[in-house]
Parts: sequence; structure tokens; C-alpha cells
Amino acid sequence: MSLPLLLVFGMLVGLLSAGVWVGITLTSIGLVSLEVFRNMRVDRFLAGDLWSTATSAELVTLPLFILMGELLFHTRLSENLFSGLSPWTRRLPGRLLHVNVLGCTLFAAVSGSSAATTATVGRITLKELLARGYDRNLAMGSLAGAGTLGFLIPPSIPMIVYGVLANVSILELFMAGIVPGLILALLYMGYLGLRTTIDPSLLPEAEPRLSWGQKFAALLSLAPVLFLILFVIGSMYLGFASVTEAAAMGVLGALLVALGQRTLTWRKLFDALLGTVRTCSMIGLIISGALFLSKAMARLGLPVEIAGQIEALGLHPYMLIAVLLVFYLMLGCILDGLSAIVMTLPVTLPLVTAAGFDPIWFGVFLIVTVEMAQITPPVGFNLFVIQGLTGTPILKLARAALPFCLIMVAFVMLMVLVPEVVTALPKSLS
Repeated sequence: MSLPLLLVFGMLVGLLSAGVWVGITLTSIGLVSLEVFRNMRVDRFLAGDLWSTATSAELVTLPLFILMGELLFHTRLSENLFSGLSPWTRRLPGRLLHVNVLGCTLFAAVSGSSAATTATVGRITLKELLARGYDRNLAMGSLAGAGTLGFLIPPSIPMIVYGVLANVSILELFMAGIVPGLILALLYMGYLGLRTTIDPSLLPEAEPRLSWGQKFAALLSLAPVLFLILFVIGSMYLGFASVTEAAAMGVLGALLVALGQRTLTWRKLFDALLGTVRTCSMIGLIISGALFLSKAMARLGLPVEIAGQIEALGLHPYMLIAVLLVFYLMLGCILDGLSAIVMTLPVTLPLVTAAGFDPIWFGVFLIVTVEMAQITPPVGFNLFVIQGLTGTPILKLARAALPFCLIMVAFVMLMVLVPEVVTALPKSLS
């Protein structure tokens, strides 16, 4: 291992262990490594890089989608989802537990955040499910697993970050996440149905049947969500709007929904704007540091060195993906998913593309591994959200979410064996 690589790895471990912010850590490592091993004006290099990153047109979508999610958090969408979906799931195996999965799937289509999806859906469904006598672990576990769909089903904040870092089409990434997201939702629902069929004690007594008229009347509650999905995803897929324009339309749609439900006040609007600024500042610092470090590593030749060492092992492409899956699972236990992506992408992306994998496919693979990081302790944000809702210890929540994490591992294997699951829709779009 070369001295530059030892320095980068040592500083990375040391600074992160000391609790230094990820963005500051990445920028500092790039600065120190270039100062030590290259004779150049690092200050000018850093200033130019930060400016080009901050003014990137692709990043305009990020604050817009975040603002849309912040606005929707202050609406009654969670109540609408439960009242609209519960009549249709009463007779399914697993009954109202499916509301967690279906609600998260629908809300994920109008929110780019996994934690926001979990919090918005869970603040109503958990209270209702636990009050009706559903198994506590299954209710919490299904919410934790389904909440991760906020990262996979577009619009997705990690997908925007990956698209900027990997220089691939964000629209194609969005389209690539739709089918995998729907398949994962069906797998979750299949597990809930099978588990409750094997052990009916996990469910309370059956609720009274509703007429078809009552069921169709309940669908009216889903109108705001479907309106937003058509506004955002429909406009992109049908070619009416670019990703940035669709993000702006999403903010407009969220404002219309909030005004229509009379939940928007000046105070809530201020809170939504402030939350957007905070989130964008955090993500912007991480992205800037990651891009600067990746360029610094390229100047030092580290990606080529690491790729050469891994290539010397002679790993089969499938074995490489298996190693990366284990690597990201371990990394997700100590870092949030977004940080894991930006820190490792300069090395891992050239490896997988050299092995013959599509960068769009790898983007979805990364998002699924990030989803696993959302429900693995000690840094599992979905677990933190549910802990805030229920007061349940993190380790107990992690055990409840474990089956859904294993389902994601099995889904990654399906993605490797049948990559068309990811790539077919973007290709048809092209």
C-alpha cells in the first residue's frame, strides 16, 4: 500500500472516529494529501472545485424535492393514506399491515427521503395498528422496511447525488428505480401475508366487511397523493418536464395540497423553508467534499492503484458484487448511506464499470444497499424515527426489521441475475 493511500485511509478513520463532520473530513483529506504529495496551488484548485460543484445545474433539483417533502410533512397525507388504503387491505392475508407498505410506496413517489416517508406514514399507521391489536414487532418491522422505499422510488435524494457524482442521467436513474421499488413492495407484502398465515395470532380479529361503495368512496382520500404523483413522475415520464422542472412542479403541487387542506400557515412555511436550508447545507457540504476528494485522489492516482490491486485478485464480476454488498453492509453499520456513497464511489464505480456492469444498474444497487443501512444499527435513521414514535429500544427495532433487510439482500441477488429488472425501463425511455 502506497504512502498516499495510507495517509488517506488513516485520516479517514481518525477524523470520522473523532466525530468530525463527513463533509469537513473529506475536504480536509483532499487538502492535506495534495499539500503533502503534490506541488500545486491547492487553494485555487479547491476554490475552483467548490464553485463548479455549487453552481452545478443538476443540483437545483435537490432543494426543490427536499422542500416538497418538507411541505408535505405538514399536510394530512398520512391520514389520507390510511383512510384510503385500509378498506382495501382488510381481507388480504396480513390485513392492515399492508397499509404500511402501500402507504410508504405511494408517499415515496412524492418524497425523496426515507426518514420522511417513515415518519409521515408511521405517525398514523403505528398508532392505529397497535391500538387494533396487531403484532408490535411486525408492525414496526414492516414500517422500517417499507420506509426505505423513499430512497428507491423516485424522486430520490440519494439518486440525485449519485447522478451528479457519477455523471449519469438523473431521469434514467429515476426510471430505473420504479420497477425495483414496486418489486420490493410486493416482496414485503408477500412476506407479511405468509408470516401471518403461518401464525394467525399475530393478527387481531377480522374487522367487518365494507361494501364496494364504501371502498371506492375511501379512494377519494388518495386523490392528493395521486395528484402529486401525476404532477411529478407523470410529467417526467411523458416528457412534459425535465427533472428540474418536475421538481418545481412538485413544490407547486405540495403548496396546492397544503392550501387545499388548509394546513399551511406562515409558521409551517417558515419551518419547511428552514428545514430545507439545513438539509441542503448538510448534503451540499458532503457532496462538495466528496467531489474534491475524488479529484484529489485522481491527481494522486489512488483509484487506479486500488483498482489494480483488486483486479490482481482475479475476482469474477459476481464475486466482486458480493464483496461490495458485504462491504456496504458493514459500512452502513457505522455511516449513513449518503456518506457511504460519496466516500466510496470514486473507487467502486470504475471497478464495476470495468467488470461490465451498467452505471445506472450500479446506482440502483447502491441505493438498495443504502436502504439496508437505514435499518441496521447503530446508525439506522429509520430505526431512530420509529424509536421516536414508539420509544422502543434500537436493538429490538433492528430485530423486528431484520426479515425485511434479508429480503433486500435476496432482491440484490435477483438484480445481479436479472439486470433487466433495473435497466429495461430506462432503455425503453431512451
